[in-house]
Amino acid sequence: MNRQRGFTLLEVMVALAIVALTLGAIIRASGLYAGNAAYLKQKTFAQWIAENKAVEYQVLEKFPRPGRDEGRMAFGDHEWRWQVKISATDDSRLRRLDIRVAPADRDPEADPVATLVAFVGKPAP
Repeated sequence: MNRQRGFTLLEVMVALAIVALTLGAIIRASGLYAGNAAYLKQKTFAQWIAENKAVEYQVLEKFPRPGRDEGRMAFGDHEWRWQVKISATDDSRLRRLDIRVAPADRDPEADPVATLVAFVGKPAP
């Protein structure tokens, strides 16, 4: 009696279904990881731009007047828009800076990637 042993068609189909589900989950997780990495990179660049803008105002030799300032810049192979709202504070020697940064195709006021609040003191005479 020569009996061959092997897998039935049903066993093979169940094994293939398990492999397909596992690979689908791995591919989805990889896609989410890549998306998160891109988001964090964008968020980091925007935060750096906001911090650089705050430092620019802090090292200027003139005291900024309340109002708004905005502009564009290239940073990290991308084009960015920044906006600074300059406000008076209770201390007349201090200004508040509300800085917002977004990619060039988005409005920094409505949809910022990064926001930063900084303060600038009046330069000594």
